[in-house]
Amino acid sequence: MGVLRLWPCINYRVFVCFADPDWASCTLGVFLCQSCSDIHRNISQISKVKSILLAPWSDVEVEFMLSNGNDAAKAKYEQKVPAFYYRPTPTDCLLLREQWIRARYERKEFVCVERQEPYSSGYREGFLWKRGRDKGQFLSRKFILSERDGALKYFNKHDAREPKALMKIHTLNASFQPEKIGQPHGLQITYLKNNSTRNIFVYHEDGKEMVDWFNAIRAARFHYLQVAFPGAYDTDLVPKLTRNYIKEGYMEKTGPKHTEGFKRRWFTLDDRRLMYFKDPLDAYARGEVFIGSKENSYTVLPGLTPSTQGYHWQYGITIVTPDRKFLFTCETEEEQRDWMAAFQGVVNRPMLPQEYAGNCHGSAQDLANTTCTLVE
Repeated sequence: MGVLRLWPCINYRVFVCFADPDWASCTLGVFLCQSCSDIHRNISQISKVKSILLAPWSDVEVEFMLSNGNDAAKAKYEQKVPAFYYRPTPTDCLLLREQWIRARYERKEFVCVERQEPYSSGYREGFLWKRGRDKGQFLSRKFILSERDGALKYFNKHDAREPKALMKIHTLNASFQPEKIGQPHGLQITYLKNNSTRNIFVYHEDGKEMVDWFNAIRAARFHYLQVAFPGAYDTDLVPKLTRNYIKEGYMEKTGPKHTEGFKRRWFTLDDRRLMYFKDPLDAYARGEVFIGSKENSYTVLPGLTPSTQGYHWQYGITIVTPDRKFLFTCETEEEQRDWMAAFQGVVNRPMLPQEYAGNCHGSAQDLANTTCTLVE
């Protein structure tokens, strides 16, 4: 009978997990999807997970669930979540979802503001494992994030006075890439260097440490944007703090004359910038192309021109720009559909005023009439 009494609570609550719950924490009074229940089992000193249908429920536990629920837990444990703090979605990596749950229930970071200091103070210093450019080894490097300096810096030597690289906050992006980097806490940081996108790949053994760095970068960008756009609402700024790539994966490409043989390359679609790399962990792109909107004569077509030769994969894509056509091939029809959908989504989106300010190499030429060449 106890389980049946849970159903009214289940049907009328808003779930943190964004999925139909099969589990519940009888000590926190929240309902959980399968994915979140696995994380809650790792904090068993706080959260006791039970199956809603299969486990026995005492009257006391049922009454506790009925008097609490996910809405009440949100009001209790999310009282002071900073606007810049990343709230994970069900599709985010395990690290982000786990640290969000631990921050809420275990560390109570959003109840006690002083516990947010590691990522909200405007300054952060520490050591991260950074992937080297030559042999691909991860080496310990000192990093400093300073809002006052407007930059993230790293140093090759622990006692070095001058940084090896200085990354301006306004060009920074950070995205967790555990599978790509081969580390469960792997973070890809990108920035502009000499008007070209530069990638660095870092991780830390401690998951909390890595997520704190991620949110510290978001905080720095948030405060920068608040100054740059003083009249903007937080809801307008938050989506600009960090971004995940629209799509990544392998395709084949050919050169501008369409007579060169097709080569397999790793492609990254980052907003309107399509970049390609010889290896997914390359520091620099071999080339990139700006993808404008259909109003500016950009189109995406399935297939290749009949005269095209030298390709190995059979599923082609043609991107038509005001200057030229770019030809790609995919290994499977599913990959072709996914890339087509990604490209079409970009082309269908009207260009923003700031996207006309300069092309992908930083010139003042109109973006709508400019593309960047894909070259080896």
